[in-house]
Amino acid sequence: MKLTLEGIKDCELWNKAGITLPGYDVEKVSQKAKEEPKWVHFGIGNIFRIFIGGIADGLLEEGVLDRAITCVETFDYDVVDKIYDPYDNLGLSVILHGDGTREYKVLGSLAEAVKAQSADPKQWNRLKKIFASKSLQLVSFTITEKGYALRDAKGEYFPFIRSDIDNGPDKASSAMAVVSALLYERFNTCKAPLAVVSMDNCSHNGEKLRNSITDMVGEWQKKGFVGEDFVQYVNDENTISFPWSMIDKITPRPADTVAESLKEAGVEDMDPVITSKRTYIAPFVNAEGPQYLVIEDRFPNGRPQLEKAGVYMTDRDTVNKVERMKVTTCLNPLHTALAVYGCVLGYDLIADEMKDKELSELVKRIGLVEGMPVVTNPGIIDPEKFADEVINVRIPNPFMPDTPQRIATDTSQKVGIRYGETIKSYVAKDGSARALTAIPLAIAGWCRYLLGIDDNGEAFELSPDPMADELKCQLDGIVWGESSSYTGQLKNLLSNANIFGINLYEAGIGDKIEEMFVEEISGKGAIRETLKKYL
Repeated sequence: MKLTLEGIKDCELWNKAGITLPGYDVEKVSQKAKEEPKWVHFGIGNIFRIFIGGIADGLLEEGVLDRAITCVETFDYDVVDKIYDPYDNLGLSVILHGDGTREYKVLGSLAEAVKAQSADPKQWNRLKKIFASKSLQLVSFTITEKGYALRDAKGEYFPFIRSDIDNGPDKASSAMAVVSALLYERFNTCKAPLAVVSMDNCSHNGEKLRNSITDMVGEWQKKGFVGEDFVQYVNDENTISFPWSMIDKITPRPADTVAESLKEAGVEDMDPVITSKRTYIAPFVNAEGPQYLVIEDRFPNGRPQLEKAGVYMTDRDTVNKVERMKVTTCLNPLHTALAVYGCVLGYDLIADEMKDKELSELVKRIGLVEGMPVVTNPGIIDPEKFADEVINVRIPNPFMPDTPQRIATDTSQKVGIRYGETIKSYVAKDGSARALTAIPLAIAGWCRYLLGIDDNGEAFELSPDPMADELKCQLDGIVWGESSSYTGQLKNLLSNANIFGINLYEAGIGDKIEEMFVEEISGKGAIRETLKKYL
């Protein structure tokens, strides 16, 4: 069994293997997309294929969408060469349920894969033709938050962005310059409206995308590459809109166990690959079943009937509330607590931590006890039901190959939102956050994690973090097993409002966190004893 257009013609073999095939004509919907594109997506990795591609697949199955998605890769062209082209743009969705069962489905909703290379005339002209199509209604993105960044920490343009500004639309290389150049092509040809939709997992994603595009276009105007009329076209949200969205689906790297099961079922060439740019990808994508996509309903050229695939279509304020509910209370703070404590307690699978009495209690207290009194309720999704699903279904799923080490990445960039917002809400409500215990314990755990020494006194490697070196320097002089070596080294960190969004001493919990931290460095098993004491 080969995952190709020819290979899936042998329906009996696939059905016997328990793999569902598309119920629509894959070649027909792909051809329709090539002739009259409706939906283009930038960033064509794992979450796109199984979630966004899965949404389109469902709409095609229902007959409410008549063409596939056009796929564009801006960063890692190996993905096109190794995962799209050899498999005729077919994908294989593998949903991993907590009871060990799996759902296999071949996705035929991806029409073609184009490389965003302005240096390659064939690829570039294809993209221009796509954007010149009046039929095009939306352009969506999963390029990660870094893909929208134009400036460094000093507020200066990155060298590659400066190069894009200086070279103009015809030689665009970065994602934001490529999209800006293609919008210019649309302006010069049909001037039709378009929705430009970030589906990346970051706060106010539509605003970030809009600011980057309008900045690039504004810089080109200063250089004389584009005129004021094009600047107005991009800045008018009645013509080019930038809807906000919230996306949520845990999609780990492809698991070797899934690849093996597919091979045993008779499917060929299923091995995961690591590309030259360190993308972990495979012909299949494995992910959890639960998924949420909430989008601001602002589409000036029309849109597919996304709500028929379970997408919440709403207003900007509601999108913002859903995102805040998830990131500050119901999911992300729990993940971060499990990440840092998982690393220091020797876990290598997030799901296993939920079998741990103390860690399971910790996340329940953070979300259900301390978070809920100040949670943002978006109205369209119930926070308690959402958190209950996270705690009892999603995180404990033993078949999700997700690790604390992956989730511990960039924690310094996350704690301000994941804990700081709840702390600020308590200060606003009660005058201080002294009533909190589990959240201070999570922050103490992160500080303890930064020592790079586990609960047995063994060294381990910290996950990547832009502030790792600076934070380790602040902990200088602290010796594991010697509580007296702590002489206030955390004070600068815990009072840093740039990290936590608030000075934790002014919030009334700085001293409590210090006390917990000192207990956690006192020797072998001290972390475990501290968790037991406070929980």
